[in-house]
Amino acid sequence: MGRRASHGGPRQPRFPGAEGARPESFRAERVRDGAGRPLGERRGRGERRGSFGRDRRARRRGPDLPLLVEAVFFYLHDVGRSVDLIKVADLVPAHPDLGIAKRRDTPASLTLPTPLILQLGTPELSKSEGFERLSAQAKIYAEGVVTIVVRLKTRLPMSELHGLEGGAVISQGRRITIAEFAEEGFSRLFEALTPAVSEPRALVDMDRESYLAFCLLECGEDPVNFIERNRDYCASLLIGEEPNSSLHDSQIAATLGRPFSYRMGDLAVFELDRCIIIDPRGDYEDLLLIAEHANYQLLELRVLDKLLDTWLDEAEDDIRNLSSGGRRLSRLRRPMMVKVAHIQALRFDALFILENLENSSKIIGDYYLGQVYARLCEIFNTEGWKWSVERRLDALQDVYDMVKSDAGESRMMTLEVIFIIVCIIFPIIQIVQVMIGK
Repeated sequence: MGRRASHGGPRQPRFPGAEGARPESFRAERVRDGAGRPLGERRGRGERRGSFGRDRRARRRGPDLPLLVEAVFFYLHDVGRSVDLIKVADLVPAHPDLGIAKRRDTPASLTLPTPLILQLGTPELSKSEGFERLSAQAKIYAEGVVTIVVRLKTRLPMSELHGLEGGAVISQGRRITIAEFAEEGFSRLFEALTPAVSEPRALVDMDRESYLAFCLLECGEDPVNFIERNRDYCASLLIGEEPNSSLHDSQIAATLGRPFSYRMGDLAVFELDRCIIIDPRGDYEDLLLIAEHANYQLLELRVLDKLLDTWLDEAEDDIRNLSSGGRRLSRLRRPMMVKVAHIQALRFDALFILENLENSSKIIGDYYLGQVYARLCEIFNTEGWKWSVERRLDALQDVYDMVKSDAGESRMMTLEVIFIIVCIIFPIIQIVQVMIGK
């Protein structure tokens, strides 16, 4: 935003010779202020703007100045174990994603999951909300994840960014929130995709993740100064607190203490559910993709951890049935091989997910996007989720290895008893036959 330049130096008299016409004795006798300046003397233009100009610029860049903002909403859903993208292409008009644009210092070797893209319908914008443009699309991943991305562009004062999450649109004559619009679009899409989904989950049972990026295309000053001047509000916005929540300085510092900048004039700050990106160039698509990828990996780990919890509960029941023996044991042995097969499939899924996580961090490396991805993994505690999944997976494997071992020992015992019986009965039968023959 352009600002009028300030000219330094003392201001020249309006009429030539007017200053010199004053008597020297008059100038010498004038009372001077604390700065040594004669009282009543006109300040230079630069001096006059020193305080007034700063106040004026502060007002222009204050929290009530409307800013051009693009809010990007991510809604991720785990729809099933996997999705057949070839079938999806036959069911809906989806097309392959072009992938990440290689900007900044992104290595050419960077590879991320490639989804199918489907453009969703655009609702009517609510005039009362003042939205300028809205678009929505779906990303369908082979690993069983569907992401709904809603992008909203508007002009709002900084102090009103909190209201974007509850913003309303008009869909089929009804006034609904952006989250409700995204949910309706996903429900219709999932109904069409179900034939291509392996082991589809019910809508109410699906695990979900959401993330919101506030992308400021202007702020009127250096982004670092802008964040510092609005630090209380920015911290509240990032962690989802009310604007006047009076956060402690330690919490504000923890929230805003790890910003990222690549060029002069851009800045990005990330948190658990939200981020703020300031970039007048609008060159932040790769940052959004990395944020979505980190949420995608977090969702996969959470789903896997939850599934392993369920299987551990079943393993506990199996152990109790095994220890009780009798009919329960006979009921246990029949589905044992089926459960072991499921455990092996789960183990493969976990290994693939964990390997993808490792590959993401290795391929991205120490590049700028790698630093951003590492920060998001730190915020999401990805290492903790990985450790939890690996520990539960090992525990589950140990449980069923023990159950299989016990079942195998039981079968061996049975076979040994049968063998002993046979070895005793056959000689007796032969002896009886010989005696009868005599």
